[in-house]
Amino acid sequence: MAPPASKKESPAEPFKRALGLCVRAIAGDDQIQVNYAAGKPELDGHTVQLPEPARVPSKKEIAVIRGWADSFALTAAMHDAKLHRKLAPDSGPARAVFESVERARVESIGSNRMPGMAGNLTAKIEDQFAHGRFANVKEKAEAPLEEALALIVRERLTGQKPPKSAQALVDVWRDWVEEKAGKSLSKLDTLVEDQASFGRIARDVLRQLELTDEKTEGDQEEGESEDEENPDGGDQQSDENQDGSEGQDQADDQDTTEGEDGETQEATDSADSDEFDADADGEDPSETREPWRPNQSVLDNPDAFGYKVFSKTNDEETLAEDLSTPDELERLRTFLDKELRVLSSAVSRLANKLQRKLLAQQNRAWDFDIEEGVLDASRLTRIIIDPMFPLSFKRERDTDFRDTVVTLLIDNSGSMRGRPIMVAACCADILARTLERCGVKVEILGFTTKAWKGGQAREGWLAAGKPANPGRLNDLRHIVYKTADAPWRRSKRNLALMMREGLLKENIDGEALAWAHNRLRARPEHRRILMMISDGAPVDDSTLSVNSGAYLEQHLRQVIEEIETRSPVELLAIGIGHDVTRYYRRAVTITDPSELAGAMTDKLVELFDEKPKVLAPSQPRPRRKTH
Repeated sequence: MAPPASKKESPAEPFKRALGLCVRAIAGDDQIQVNYAAGKPELDGHTVQLPEPARVPSKKEIAVIRGWADSFALTAAMHDAKLHRKLAPDSGPARAVFESVERARVESIGSNRMPGMAGNLTAKIEDQFAHGRFANVKEKAEAPLEEALALIVRERLTGQKPPKSAQALVDVWRDWVEEKAGKSLSKLDTLVEDQASFGRIARDVLRQLELTDEKTEGDQEEGESEDEENPDGGDQQSDENQDGSEGQDQADDQDTTEGEDGETQEATDSADSDEFDADADGEDPSETREPWRPNQSVLDNPDAFGYKVFSKTNDEETLAEDLSTPDELERLRTFLDKELRVLSSAVSRLANKLQRKLLAQQNRAWDFDIEEGVLDASRLTRIIIDPMFPLSFKRERDTDFRDTVVTLLIDNSGSMRGRPIMVAACCADILARTLERCGVKVEILGFTTKAWKGGQAREGWLAAGKPANPGRLNDLRHIVYKTADAPWRRSKRNLALMMREGLLKENIDGEALAWAHNRLRARPEHRRILMMISDGAPVDDSTLSVNSGAYLEQHLRQVIEEIETRSPVELLAIGIGHDVTRYYRRAVTITDPSELAGAMTDKLVELFDEKPKVLAPSQPRPRRKTH
């Protein structure tokens, strides 16, 4: 039998192949694999993930994708991850600023060497700010410092101005940054190809911007005069720093050195020791670390807050369509449609109420008691009472409705089996359609575990000899039923997967909430809402059998507190037969699954009646001891 004729390849395929070769050539690493998929572009080890281009991509789209490819290739070639971990602060605002400055350094190298690459990187940056969130910011609370400083450093290193859509963001911070750290920033352009020296100056910038209180070379009383008299002094000091971090014995010897040079070296070694060796000395991190340690987030580093994970090897984040066949999804969707016909009248009525509310907010509002416009008939009674009273007019005006994204995070645990999960799927389906009609994007996520009672993680723990206090001891399964950018019609079959027998197992709410929150934080919309739908406290028999009984619940409370107090994401929860008000500030508990639709729409209407959540500038987190 003759082989079937091969399919004609997409016009984008030659571009994708050429881009992969280009990435490997720039990076100088033929082991790098370039993949294309929807989602956030990223570099993970030897794998580069780029946005999937359209079948016939436009020139702008090609430039943006090439910009991401060039950025990751330059990172692979010019960035030492081990040195970066040594120099970078642990977490918090200082870490975010440091990483943004390092990214600007790497990209500036390519921009200065190759004009074509400079154009690609500029297209990427313009696309990153094309959402317009920062086009009209006027206050620092609304303007991320890490983004502004990266653009300021990029301008110093390459001479390229910020995109117009980010100019206001830079203007909000520029004067303050130049006043505090202008002298240190002026040194960066001469060190752009020396990551170690560049990183140390960047640490000086962090201190001068009051993001850390650590002592650095810039703190030394005569450091500036020494730099002026000896141009090579910075390199000499860098070598001394590297030598000082090799061992505690050498640091002790240098502590006893007398004289001016000895005092300088003592201060430098003290800073290095505090930064890199506090944990190794067995001291309490809360006592030895500098102020960015209390600003650590349980979302980024749960281990620092007492929550451990034995193994993440078999954890899974997957699309719903990858867990089933198209035929099975079609069969389950047919079943879900039958249930929707039963619920549609009640749920649709509530959804229409939400739709009217949102459309009214987006389209119109009125200004009253003005001197010209449309005559306000409702105020004519005042003329009858007092003929000398002036006529009152009104004028219709457009309202400022912030672009919004809503994430529905649905508990896919075994206790939701039956009517609760069916109602949750129906409500998510109708709500997604309703919000989409109103221009509000919706993401639908689910969380469960891959197995009952531990799975591969527990087997690994048993094979390791059952070490004490292993932490979370099960394999997570996080499911994406619908991404925020996917239209409902393309994802409607995926929601039916919740009806699949055997999918629903155990629930680890804290990590699922952190996962959904981090996805939401990456979105460009002004307003981000996260709704959790659950029917109980986090339960995983394997984990709770070898840890404290409140182990998972304590982590959940920490995650909720972090989101509610330190994140721009607006969090609300609905408990089905379970009191979630003891966990969440904004929550409602229902006793019957049939009440879910009303609870969801009522809470969203209530939320849209309020002003969006605005956080004050980051404040230091109260110190806490970790165990």
